Amino acid sequence: MDDEKPSLLYKVKPIGDRLPAVKRPEGHVHFRTKMMWVAVILVLYFVMSNVYVWGLDQSESLDIFAQYRTIMAGASGTILQLGIGPIVTASIIMQLFVGAKIIKLDLSNKKDKACYQSVLKLLVIVMIFVEAIPQVFGYLVPSDTFTDTFGSVGAKLLIILQLFVGSYLVFLFDEVISKWGIGSGISLFIAAGVSQAVFTGALNWYAVDNSSAMSLSNPPAGTIPKAIYVLMNTNSADMANGGYEMIFLGQPNPLIALIGTIVIFLIVVYLESSRIELPISHGNVRGARGKYPIKLMYASNIPVILMSALLANISMVCLLLYTNDFLSGIPFLGGNASIGFYEDGSTTASSGLAWYLSTPSGLTDWLLPILNPSSYGNDHTVLQNICHVAIYMAVMVLGSIMFAKFWVETTNLGAESVAKNIQRSGMQIPGFRREPRVLKRVLDRYIPTITILSGALIGLLAACADMIGTTGNATGTGLLLTVGIIIRFYEALGREQMMEMNPMMRGFFGGEE
Repeated sequence: MDDEKPSLLYKVKPIGDRLPAVKRPEGHVHFRTKMMWVAVILVLYFVMSNVYVWGLDQSESLDIFAQYRTIMAGASGTILQLGIGPIVTASIIMQLFVGAKIIKLDLSNKKDKACYQSVLKLLVIVMIFVEAIPQVFGYLVPSDTFTDTFGSVGAKLLIILQLFVGSYLVFLFDEVISKWGIGSGISLFIAAGVSQAVFTGALNWYAVDNSSAMSLSNPPAGTIPKAIYVLMNTNSADMANGGYEMIFLGQPNPLIALIGTIVIFLIVVYLESSRIELPISHGNVRGARGKYPIKLMYASNIPVILMSALLANISMVCLLLYTNDFLSGIPFLGGNASIGFYEDGSTTASSGLAWYLSTPSGLTDWLLPILNPSSYGNDHTVLQNICHVAIYMAVMVLGSIMFAKFWVETTNLGAESVAKNIQRSGMQIPGFRREPRVLKRVLDRYIPTITILSGALIGLLAACADMIGTTGNATGTGLLLTVGIIIRFYEALGREQMMEMNPMMRGFFGGEE
């Protein structure tokens, strides 16, 4: 290993080191300070989600990430238009390259890991422009006044600059929470956005169309207000002739979506609490025993975030190939309806490969067209709808397994890294020698299998949640992620408080002394 040449990325590392970054704390950060930074960053995130892009014509612009908006933790038309997309896409590329050994970096080595982080920072900037430029030059339209003032190219460059500032600030916010706060900034942004969408979708008492008077054809948009309004303004005969259908299946925010939201919440809470517990004891303190938990959802929710971001980027590429003036002229790929067909003004594929990879949003999008195509048809045959569901589920499950394996290895959650942490903290598994190699062999019986199983489960749950539907158009994947994020954040709070009370536990949990 010592004779191997260092990775070529070390030549790029000095550039990444010069970029603005958040300095890591030199010592232990107190619990109150961490909570303060989490609260401050969340407030700043919500403020930025209401800062609209200067000079953008909202009525003429299209949001190409509309169906992935809650997962992208962004806000359409604001400086957070790109959300966490560039960060997650850069992480996907780096993880794939490291996992496939194209990039020769050992992430258990501090120098290699520092190089990885520096190059990742540089790649995030590249991905910001990769995602911003096609949107601004194709779908985000400057206003006429803005164009007259700065010219066509100048107006678009200023919009790109605003998107860059917003996206890079999100990246720095994530670093602040990771280094000075608790948990992951990306995860907290997703949870904040989804929670806001669910709350609004369930309780919004404004009419679906604010420009018209409220009526049975224009009821309140929220699930609960809509159900109350329909029940109060219809008799039993009207309820039987469409009232129940309006409450349970009527868009937006049908009651079945709220029920699905509650069911998904309960399932995820149960799975998150399932675990295997290995007995451990302190090598030098007799009677000091404990348990090392290996969760059923070992790979966390990160694989689904990465998989959803990958599908969002595939959707963007397919949309560009079909609608962009330049890209649509590429032979075989451009304007090819078999890759993805998009109706005018729509950012969601109507047919082609992009449609089969798109998210089935709720029962009215796939189940009812299969059971009753004459009344709920969506211009696709029953077989095509079945294939859509099967392909989407297969892609989510297999993709989540792949990213789960990469994530566990790149975040020091593999058997070898866990064995070293246990040994470094002075703990051991009773009945086995206190050596990392012995501990690794024991952990190898559980961690690789549980990694694949957790990846498959999280992918399957996300796909099923999307197909059931959720209130507030939060998407099933977004809700699934949010429940897991909240549970893990609560557990992280418990660990932080434990380390605050007992400094000796910091070594076991990987904290700073």
